[in-house]
Amino acid sequence: MTPDVLNFRHLLYFWAVAKEGSITRAAERLNLSVQTISTQLGVLEQQLGQALFAPQGRSLVLTEAGRAALDYADQIFLLGERLRHAVADHASGRRRFAVGLSEAVPKLVAYRLLQPVLQPPLSMRLECIEGNVEHLLAELALNRLDLVLTDRSAPTDAHLKLQSRLLGTVGIDLYAADGLHARHAADFPQGLNGAPVLLPVRSNPLRGAIDAWFARHNLKPEIVGEFSDSALLKTFGRAGLGLFPAPSGMHADILAQFGARPLGTLADVRENWYAIVTQRRIQHPAVEAIQAGGIASLLE
Repeated sequence: MTPDVLNFRHLLYFWAVAKEGSITRAAERLNLSVQTISTQLGVLEQQLGQALFAPQGRSLVLTEAGRAALDYADQIFLLGERLRHAVADHASGRRRFAVGLSEAVPKLVAYRLLQPVLQPPLSMRLECIEGNVEHLLAELALNRLDLVLTDRSAPTDAHLKLQSRLLGTVGIDLYAADGLHARHAADFPQGLNGAPVLLPVRSNPLRGAIDAWFARHNLKPEIVGEFSDSALLKTFGRAGLGLFPAPSGMHADILAQFGARPLGTLADVRENWYAIVTQRRIQHPAVEAIQAGGIASLLE
């Protein structure tokens, strides 16, 4: 089959049927007749030489060939949508740059690292999407994102072909709102015994380092909350419900946003920040700008 044989309108009809689960609902969605979609779907199946659907009751289910076709159709229409946005962005003078943010990345860290994207000479239109690392990396592999910011390097998966760039490493302090600060600041770190603490969940690399630090100092604080979302963790900390870890060198920001001051530094506890990209995005100007700023941007 030569490239010009495939009719993308037929592919759109197939895609709509696959998403809706029936020709009738697809016809309603596209404002076309059932006969039109049924006929053109048959033409597409004939061109591909494979049945794309099998009947199941009153609905249609994808065959194995249909599932493969849907994967490609999803990517084709996604690229079409990105083309539309790219042309619109070009007309407005701002190119789009889509970033996935792991839940573990503090908002202050993300803000500092991503500032260069919005500033001259890049002046791009930034789009930030939050989610868990696995979902964001899948979106990155499908070219739905340009970059993922996270606290761990990408898995070594030959199929994904992802590249990790270490932006830097920061120290960690323990912070407390006023009431808790007055109670526990005098005898750090021994004053942490029995103190209420708010920590990342155990799957977060930082959590293991903090637990090890407590163990080395024979400390047994009371863990009152565990969070996958770093912003939610700090919000509870702002309410005075527990001491919480956050990057060193950001004292002014954390005081302004969360009303908390550092109790002391967790020596040898470090947190890493990575930019993960696909091979085709390694030399993207925004990726290079983020990497060039790196951890220095967190210590301004």
